[in-house]
Amino acid sequence: MRRFRTPRTPRAPRTSRAPLRALVALVAGAVLAVSAVTGCTTGPSLENQGAVTGSPGDSRQLTIGSAGFTESELLAQMYSLLLDHAGYDTRIITVTNREIYEPALENGQIDVVPEYAATFADWLNAKTDGPDAPTVGSPDLGATMTALRSLATPRGLTVLPPGKAVDQNAFAVTKEYADRHRLKTLSDLGRSKLPVRLAAGDECVQRPYCAPGLKKTYGIDITAIDPKGIGTTQAKQAVQSGQDQMVVTTTTDATLDDFGLVLLADDRHLQNADYVVPVVNRSRAGSPAVTGVLDRLNSVLTTEDLTRLNKEVDSWRRLPEDVAREYLESKGLLPK
Repeated sequence: MRRFRTPRTPRAPRTSRAPLRALVALVAGAVLAVSAVTGCTTGPSLENQGAVTGSPGDSRQLTIGSAGFTESELLAQMYSLLLDHAGYDTRIITVTNREIYEPALENGQIDVVPEYAATFADWLNAKTDGPDAPTVGSPDLGATMTALRSLATPRGLTVLPPGKAVDQNAFAVTKEYADRHRLKTLSDLGRSKLPVRLAAGDECVQRPYCAPGLKKTYGIDITAIDPKGIGTTQAKQAVQSGQDQMVVTTTTDATLDDFGLVLLADDRHLQNADYVVPVVNRSRAGSPAVTGVLDRLNSVLTTEDLTRLNKEVDSWRRLPEDVAREYLESKGLLPK
């Protein structure tokens, strides 16, 4: 990837209280991985023109894909619960590698996945035009969605409208540091002229949305990169202790309070428009009935909601399915 956002590390799987659906997913996922890796990895898959030109499908049995990290699991569970309630028969498969689950989405082994607009647009663009193709994701949501749909449609994929929830790269400092220097935004930090040692991944040195972008867009004096990863416990501890002044994380990081950290607003929109978007296989799940169900969640789910739900799973150790169901009931999307 040309962006500095890296794939999330999946949570360690629970060995107790695992729902039956998860056990089915393990078996189905193994079969999926074997079949998907043998498929085409570059260029549009247009073997079945009906997937692109035929009427949108409405299969009554739908497979929901999860990328294996907490947020993706929660979104997949909410998609599944809503579709179950609408009369569909769903199952969830966890496939942590986009190189596997995206071709499976094209060929109908997976019907629905939660994705992130800018990241998925850049991934499809690299798959279509090669790894050196210019990025098409940007801070402009409209332009990003246009680019994403132009890449997804020839592959038989439908990208639903983005909702209110966005999971972008973000930057956090300790609350004490922010209060002491009166910082609320990255612009405030740039104007302060404070030297900043940044806890991040190795790639932050050259990524335009990391250290170079912080310097160019905000005038922030990045003195060094402490290679502790993006949003890792070690990176947050380094900022908490004062070893570093700022950490790269994400806007839905649920553990910032645990380390006494707060986000600085990206007020000049350095980061790309990584809004949560459901992506469906058009020939199996592109009907108004399916997309209408998923749009109901998009209309209510916010970034703040997603952050809180992540925390309930990661910090309170609740099961994603329980957290998802309770949230949908609280919003009137499922009966109590």
